[in-house]
Amino acid sequence: MKHLVILGNGIAGVTTARNVRKRSDMKITIISAESDHFYSRTALMYIFMGHMTYENTKPYEDWFWGKNNIELVRGFVNKIDTDNKELSLDEGRKISYDILVVATGSKSNKFGWPGQDLPGVQGLYSLQDLEHLEDNSREISRAVLVGGGLIGVELAEMLTSRGIPVTLLVREKFFWNIILPENESKLVSCHILEHGIDLRLSTELKEILPGENGRVKSVITNKNEEITCQFVGLTVGVHPNISIVKDSKIETGRGILVNDYLETNIENVYAAGDCVEIKTSEGERNRVEQLWYTGRIQGEALAKTICSERTKYDRGIWFNSAKFFDIEYQTYGFVGNTPQSGERSFYWEDKSGRKCLHIVYDQNTNAVKGINVFGIRFRHEICEEWIRNNSMIDFVLSHLRDANFDPEFFKQYEPEIIEAFNKENPDKKIQLQPKRYFIQKSA
Repeated sequence: MKHLVILGNGIAGVTTARNVRKRSDMKITIISAESDHFYSRTALMYIFMGHMTYENTKPYEDWFWGKNNIELVRGFVNKIDTDNKELSLDEGRKISYDILVVATGSKSNKFGWPGQDLPGVQGLYSLQDLEHLEDNSREISRAVLVGGGLIGVELAEMLTSRGIPVTLLVREKFFWNIILPENESKLVSCHILEHGIDLRLSTELKEILPGENGRVKSVITNKNEEITCQFVGLTVGVHPNISIVKDSKIETGRGILVNDYLETNIENVYAAGDCVEIKTSEGERNRVEQLWYTGRIQGEALAKTICSERTKYDRGIWFNSAKFFDIEYQTYGFVGNTPQSGERSFYWEDKSGRKCLHIVYDQNTNAVKGINVFGIRFRHEICEEWIRNNSMIDFVLSHLRDANFDPEFFKQYEPEIIEAFNKENPDKKIQLQPKRYFIQKSA
């Protein structure tokens, strides 16, 4: 019987294991040094805020793994011997495999700042990071967070929920301006300020200083300003966690190098999730896709390949979602942070400054290429269908009611959006269509 060993119990590794089990009776072992069981990493913030317990974040009961004949091993792999198909664990145990999947996720970025390893300085990615945060945030009078991304705003919300003042250093002109167009970036920046965050734009970390007790006492910015604090959160993104393969024959770049089938350069060794770097055509930049849903899709495709149904990974229409305090965000397709050649765009924002819709479309064909929506929930299936079918801007706007996820109990903004578009485009006379009957697709 073949033995499949998976390193990492995140969404990519666990999805692979579950789908292999549906198709095969091969022996399956999942090894993780982080936790005994798979949990929802995106729910870490809610544990800290008291909305959930760790037990609430586990999608499966603990008995699920034994019932499905999936062995869980808690341990750290310190060596991969691909010649002999053997793994060495830190406690001296050795495990042989026939098929290996490396799904070790990400690690928080550090950029060599003086003082970045002081007590009281940390990132937020793992369950251990959450445990450190409990200790590091006790009896502090101010926290400084470095980096204007999704993890930074989550950590800001977590700390403010406990009454801890937060200063957020963002090197861009507006929050997350490296990803969001300026209008959306301004909207989020204003919302962060409304929640009492001391948002310092166009400001970078220069140095972290220790106090007499050896812990962090303050930071120095690139403007030579000293900010007193007892905690520093490094939230400047993550990078593929590939240290486990550095001394093996598995090829790496920014991440573990794989093809579209998630195959490495070593036969019967695969990689999936945040740790992979997908090789692309010559002249194009390799892809690192560190999202929950891409990890899930990779696991589903990889399971088929492992079970002799070689399947190419296809992420589908690009999608992401997040929450900035009270504002929910969804993006579909591609909406660049700067205008692209050959594109036109339509931007609408409501009077409160908390809701907006941004649609990017081809200036020649009028086909919609990307959608950003803030403060209004849209249906994933509808937006994906529009972009996949190259639906024209006129059709999309006239059928906005189809996309609205909350049409019954929330204010409707579709008429305002249509009116704004027609005013901006006098040659257009788009009329809002009645909502079509929506049928939820089965999984």
